[in-house]
Amino acid sequence: MLVKDTQLVGVKLIESITVFEDFRGRYKETFNKAEYKKIIDIEFVQDDISVSRRNVLRGIHGDKGTWKLISCLKGAFYLVVVNNDEKSAQYKFWESFTLSDSNNLQVLIPPKFGNGHLVLTDETIFHYKQSTYYGEFKQFTILWNDPEINIAWPSLCGNNPILSLRDS
Repeated sequence: MLVKDTQLVGVKLIESITVFEDFRGRYKETFNKAEYKKIIDIEFVQDDISVSRRNVLRGIHGDKGTWKLISCLKGAFYLVVVNNDEKSAQYKFWESFTLSDSNNLQVLIPPKFGNGHLVLTDETIFHYKQSTYYGEFKQFTILWNDPEINIAWPSLCGNNPILSLRDS
């Protein structure tokens, strides 16, 4: 496992090196508690999966207490992470990552950061582990097109992504 710091303090980019391929397909380890404990001592309590189609934009959400470990099980998506900690020197700074089923990347996101993603393939499976149960903390939502933050979404998105009512 290779761990890299990102431009956003506290956010980590992780590359899994436990990948095996042969004529039957591919095997990849997505989580190993002992290995992740070397990075940071987080107890993950919930796993979630969303399945979406091309041009779906799942909005920028987060809360003040939850760590998330995000990966792509199928397809590809453009992940955006936004610092929403008003006391941080990096408040409202954002960074993006492209995660896919073939690049073996994960992103570890601390509390007070929001994340959203745009689906880049016909079908994508987005997986994340959480350190708290859903609803334990009140969530915040940041508009995907907030002019103050000015996120550079891929041109695929255009001005017309597929959004939920909450993310509109």
